[in-house]
Amino acid sequence: MKIPALTVVAALAATGCSNGSITQNREAMARVAANAAKPQVAATKGSEPLAGTPDAFKALCKADLERAQAQVAALKKLDPKTNSQGVLKAYDEAQTALINAANRSSLTHEVHPDAAMRDASRECEQQVDAANVALSQDRGVYDALSLVDLSKADAPTQYWMSRTLLDFRRAGVDRDEATRAKVKTLNEEILKLGQQFGQNIAEDTRSVAFTPKDLDGLPEDYKKAHAPGADGKVVITSNYPDYFPFMTYAKNAKAREKLWRTYRQRAFPKNQAVLAQLIEKRDALAKLLGYDNYAAFTTETRMTRTQQAAADFIDQLAQATEARAKKEMADLLARKKKDVKGATAVEPWDQDYYEDRLRAEKFGFDSQAVRPYLEYARVKDGVMGITSSLWGVAFQPVKDAKTWHADVEAYDVVDNGKPLGRIYLDMHPRDDKYKHAAQFDLVTGEEGKRLPEGVLVCNFPRPGDLMTHDEVETFFHEFGHLMHAIFSGHQKWTPISGISTERDFVETPSMLLQQWAEQPEVLKSFAKHHESNEPIPAELVEKLRASKEFGLGLYARRQLFLSAVSLQYYSRAPGFDTSAVLSELQKKLSPFRHEFRDGTHFELAFGHLDGYSAAYYTYLWSSVIAKDLESKFQEAGYLDRDTAMHYRKTVLEPGGSKPAAELVKDFLGRPYAFEAYRAYLDGAPKTTGTAKETK
Repeated sequence: MKIPALTVVAALAATGCSNGSITQNREAMARVAANAAKPQVAATKGSEPLAGTPDAFKALCKADLERAQAQVAALKKLDPKTNSQGVLKAYDEAQTALINAANRSSLTHEVHPDAAMRDASRECEQQVDAANVALSQDRGVYDALSLVDLSKADAPTQYWMSRTLLDFRRAGVDRDEATRAKVKTLNEEILKLGQQFGQNIAEDTRSVAFTPKDLDGLPEDYKKAHAPGADGKVVITSNYPDYFPFMTYAKNAKAREKLWRTYRQRAFPKNQAVLAQLIEKRDALAKLLGYDNYAAFTTETRMTRTQQAAADFIDQLAQATEARAKKEMADLLARKKKDVKGATAVEPWDQDYYEDRLRAEKFGFDSQAVRPYLEYARVKDGVMGITSSLWGVAFQPVKDAKTWHADVEAYDVVDNGKPLGRIYLDMHPRDDKYKHAAQFDLVTGEEGKRLPEGVLVCNFPRPGDLMTHDEVETFFHEFGHLMHAIFSGHQKWTPISGISTERDFVETPSMLLQQWAEQPEVLKSFAKHHESNEPIPAELVEKLRASKEFGLGLYARRQLFLSAVSLQYYSRAPGFDTSAVLSELQKKLSPFRHEFRDGTHFELAFGHLDGYSAAYYTYLWSSVIAKDLESKFQEAGYLDRDTAMHYRKTVLEPGGSKPAAELVKDFLGRPYAFEAYRAYLDGAPKTTGTAKETK
């Protein structure tokens, strides 16, 4: 589920939409929308508007829009040659106001329980989108910024302006009036389509009725939480907490298949036309601006820089993972044959189940055996305790924080008495809430003006209930985004504050932190039996770690398949059958039979096709770099504070003040490389040094 925080214009240029439109793939898009909203340094109360009324929400949105307009008007009256700082500050404040509104609206329409508030947030998003489009094509603003003398400016300011001017040009500001009008129209259409695409997914929760017998194999607490209704049937939904345990543990293959098919029918048929139009409009926008296709347009501002580099990366990983994936597939089939005599294929709804069986039998690891040690409240305390120790911060509960739901918790992040920002945890499922796991920026900070505020939105079990280890990994992953947002939210300018690096780097810090979820020295600090309070046995942790190695090749191939779908959809001429292309790419990159034959339409609920558009490869790209960064912790120990603080200072805190490649080099002392990930694929030892306790 995360994307860098860019300027308003950069969001437009990079996605074909404005910051406020980032409504679909929240893990990614919410972060883009975040890079310019802000709290007051002395008063972080970004959540209060979400606790108010729809009318008050609209009024605040209007005030933000008017403030942005006033700053733009003021900017145009300044002479950039004699008052360069005034021009930069006015532009910064205009973006601050717009993205503040975008952040607030983006979060509200994904999490708010009140339909009227969600409607108000969508209305605000549309207004902010229009303002963003207008700003991106304001030649007067572009000309003023172009004339600012940056010869004596610091490096972050120069980097910010170089990106900003490029983004203006990518938004068509230097084109003739007729072209700018077409760009504006296309952007508006793309924004609406993206919003509709995401809304159709969020609002389509499907369910299947099963007999109690169909739940054989599932944990007792799962069965208890899914008691039969008056008709004797058990209803299982397509929401994550229902779906994934069922696919992992249900013994009945036909029941798994039924839920699998239902899950892959979400947003069908509503999103068929929406996705086709989204691809068509984005292609038209790219060509209007002089690019071959939208994939070429998208990758220009990534670390990859070109569409071909992204395609080459996918091919490189495809070659590196092929042998391992084939071996793992053969292992799955051999295991299935023990249950189904004469079986010739492993179906996609078999994967999770037989991977779990193999882990239990080959490694002596039963994933259910871990769950009693992973009660939600203790996991939460563990994640926060570990990050607190690593990075020298404290999380102070804010009891009187006004939030959008009673489930939401607020904490101030404090470093040696100095407030760094505020985080909110919205962690449990409910109707009409975002269905996945993502970090949203509510307020992006700026040095001396505003403290950052970030929100974790998940769908985990409630306190007292047990989590899977995969959910614990997800917790660490998303918390990595959250801490990145807080640490990086103190730059000189809002647009380079927060998670505002290149978009194919934004997942790196979260990919890195999720590795802590399987380290023995980490787990022993919080993984304790929910009844006996006994710590998780070391032997069980070692079995967990060993079992995690199995399926790595198949997982990478799945991610490659999705990456190729994303890149190909935006590389081809519009008008193709999206399900047929999905099938074609699955044949090439996945050992499982193609989904199109099954009458399913997974792509219609693949939310990243809006948010990441052509660049879903971001996850694998980030993972490769994360493995390289992890090598330093393997040497020093995962709880070594010196290494953690060096990482905080060199990678997390700089935000978007310099290119991501430089951040990595500052930490590693060399450019990033592929070797660490290749070793990971080949099964090299995970730790090469002695684990040190936090100092």
